Amino acid sequence: MRPVLVLDFGAQYGQLICRRIREAGFYSELLPFWTRTDEILARHPQALILSGGPKSIFDDDAPQMDPSLLGVGLPVLGICYGMQVMARQLGGEVRPADIREYGRTSLDVAPSSTLFHHMGATTTVWMSHADTVTGEPEGFAVTGRTAQVPVAAMEDPSRRLFAVQFHPEVVHTERGREILGNFLLHGAGLTPDWAMGDVAEEQIRSVRERIGSERALVALSGGVDSSVAAAIVERAIGKRLVGVFVDHGLLREGEAGLVADVFTNIFPLDFRPVDRRETFLRKLEGVTDPERKRKIIGEAFITTFREVAKELGAIPFLVQGTLYPDVIESGFGEAAVIKSHHNVGGLPKEIGFEIVEPLRNLFKDEVRSIGRRLGLPQALVDRQPFPGPGLAVRIVGELTKDRVDLVRRADAVVRREIEAAGLDKGLWQYFAVLPGVRSVGVMGDDRTFEEAIVVRAVTSEDGMTADWARLPHDFLDALAGKIVREVPGVNRVLLDITSKPPGTIEWE
Repeated sequence: MRPVLVLDFGAQYGQLICRRIREAGFYSELLPFWTRTDEILARHPQALILSGGPKSIFDDDAPQMDPSLLGVGLPVLGICYGMQVMARQLGGEVRPADIREYGRTSLDVAPSSTLFHHMGATTTVWMSHADTVTGEPEGFAVTGRTAQVPVAAMEDPSRRLFAVQFHPEVVHTERGREILGNFLLHGAGLTPDWAMGDVAEEQIRSVRERIGSERALVALSGGVDSSVAAAIVERAIGKRLVGVFVDHGLLREGEAGLVADVFTNIFPLDFRPVDRRETFLRKLEGVTDPERKRKIIGEAFITTFREVAKELGAIPFLVQGTLYPDVIESGFGEAAVIKSHHNVGGLPKEIGFEIVEPLRNLFKDEVRSIGRRLGLPQALVDRQPFPGPGLAVRIVGELTKDRVDLVRRADAVVRREIEAAGLDKGLWQYFAVLPGVRSVGVMGDDRTFEEAIVVRAVTSEDGMTADWARLPHDFLDALAGKIVREVPGVNRVLLDITSKPPGTIEWE
């Protein structure tokens, strides 16, 4: 397949651009910004997109691409930082913005332009930048501007070069998919030739070639990611795959039984449950730093897998259900570290396995689509995401058995009530958080000084961005009462109304 390549300047949304391209029916790959022009051309790309990035173009270590890329005839779309790189290399003017733009912004556009064809005179876009293009390069026409940015979009159709200062890949840009589609279909002149079903078959072939005649362990959590990864690898190597489920004492209520049922009855596998509840909690005793928690959990998982592999004989491969949001938040490549996921940045340097990650470049909804194609149970495919470190990332401060039990009981109430009310269908995640805050209350005419519980519920398409869910007030009122009544040690319930960004979905 001839790809549409995305050159990554360290963007949090780099792979999201790839995903949007795949949704439009084109195969896409992500490459680091330092990739040479000859290496890019060797992949026979159909078009090139330059991503955003966290750096200022005026930083001493600001990433730059091979300048010859803009002269080889490829259709190119620059996004945010990618637009600034393009403008600067082609002789335009870039300056630090007098007023930085973040969030939803009204954009005035030229409806006759390629990117904004038949879109009306204004549209809402998502901005996130500190520098701005103030003068377009020779040959370009300005096709979009905001109240703060004189060159918010520009294009030179004769050279098939286009650029936008905003992020068309995020859902908050109201016609972002259409803008990307206009670039691919009209700016680059491409024809859709790829479908999601190709990914599963491609990964099955790839895993079969890589593992060969060896055996592999798969780290099972009971969630959709590890389950789909297991299904792919099982189809590649069959009975040589061993499923290991580690109960680390940080699971949701009823989780262990559900996982055992799925992988022994619904989806038969060589299933090996391992009880390490005391081990994990002992290692986490006294630890309050979130990054340290994640790394301890990652190391403890790997130690457990090594022990199982030793008992079963030499098993060189470990399969993980790592997704791209895990990778990008852990600071992979040039991206800033947001938090080290236990299965990426939390892994020890010496692992003792070759890691197999068939879902590493995918998003959650894409993984669900593959799960359905592979015939996994609907109830498993549609489960809300649950982090590998479990309740550890929903407890601020030290982990103790009592604190874990408290948030587990509160979480069970939140999930039960949301599902009973039929509100779960429109939510990405919904759970309870223990923030480590005590407050004075009055219960039974007596003073209390007990824990607060935070209710977190968000909507999202892919986990890269999220908005807080507008749950009905009457429902929240009833939910708060049930949490306080049913969970001893809690006298106050709070609601998290923070979107991502600036927050993350999980608290740690």
